[in-house]
Amino acid sequence: MDNIQSIKNRFGIIGNSQALNYALQVAAQVSNTDLTVLISGESGVGKEVFSQIIHALSARKHNPFIAVNCGAIPEGTIDSELFGHEKGSFTGAVDSRKGYFETVNGGTIFLDEIGEMPLGTQARLLRVLEAGEYIRVGSSKVQKTDVRVIAATNRDLLENTQQGKFREDLYYRLNTVPIRVPALRDRKEDIPMLFRKFCVDFAERYKTTSIQLDEEARELLVNYPWPGNVRELKNIAEQISVLATDKLVTATELRRFLPEQPVVNRLPVLAPAQHQGGNGDFASERDILYKLFFDMKKDVTELKKMFFDILQNPSMANTPAFQDGGMMHNFQPAETPAQPNIIAPSQPYIIQDSNKIDHHEEVEETLSIADKEKELIEKALKKHKGKRKDAALDLGISERTLYRKLKEYNINE
Repeated sequence: MDNIQSIKNRFGIIGNSQALNYALQVAAQVSNTDLTVLISGESGVGKEVFSQIIHALSARKHNPFIAVNCGAIPEGTIDSELFGHEKGSFTGAVDSRKGYFETVNGGTIFLDEIGEMPLGTQARLLRVLEAGEYIRVGSSKVQKTDVRVIAATNRDLLENTQQGKFREDLYYRLNTVPIRVPALRDRKEDIPMLFRKFCVDFAERYKTTSIQLDEEARELLVNYPWPGNVRELKNIAEQISVLATDKLVTATELRRFLPEQPVVNRLPVLAPAQHQGGNGDFASERDILYKLFFDMKKDVTELKKMFFDILQNPSMANTPAFQDGGMMHNFQPAETPAQPNIIAPSQPYIIQDSNKIDHHEEVEETLSIADKEKELIEKALKKHKGKRKDAALDLGISERTLYRKLKEYNINE
């Protein structure tokens, strides 16, 4: 554990989550070997830092280290960049040029976003990993290299191999030692420490007082999903350090800087073939509510039809399908079989106990989306005793959207 802490201090890594510590432990253990390492994780989690740790703790630490972003190099020139080229091998090749595998010989090369590498280049890379050999573009001479390869990706390479987008043999050759860098949302306990460190750094840079978060703002910071991970957290910290009007930042102030996340709806969705707008998503919240109430109306119509069928044929009430389901209980037809009182499904139906009518109930339906939406909001607020945050979570909408709806429907909490 002391070794892990010294690595954190040396490379400025902040956090104590179990997943982070395990990733650092694997990096430290594998560093003094020449094994190929595949670092996986979402964009912004700090995969390049792990490659630097592995190189700095290895026997190659005094030799060159280079990081190459495979996604930033055009497909037509990536072979030349990695393996070099001979003079005249293609238009613009006015001189011979060494590639990275030649200039970094004896050191470490970090291939970031390896999933973006073209298939042809993947075959060349596999040859380097298998035999330590490569050929310059436009040459027939085989050259040797002694380079340790560390690769990184934010994609699921195994899935890409199944889709033919990545060579399966290269995947297994790269994945000798896998290291998974956890996303920031999976190490929530580290978020306050990281944020505080960034704010202190920016306060020193801009010669200002470091900002502080109140309790509610801190809770909002921790529970935000951080799709951009540490990179996004750092950007938000810099924005707040520069633009915050008060050094004690509240949750309301913090929300100004956090992008509003798309709502994950819990309501029923349409089948892919129905009412789609091209990408299969609903155009608005009203579309979702319309679908919900359309399904409710359909269920009520089917229930009416069931009673209508029983009134036409009372013997259906004795069938196992109705008795086992407990649908009938004491319901009886409105008239005797000889003189049926046929009730259409669209009319109010009669509930009758024994041979005497006790009461009848008219079911009035409303298809007003606004009315139903207002009703759901009022029920949610009542359920959560007026707490907007809990009500919004239960409804599957943001607290900001709920506030807008309260004003729109003039709902008194």
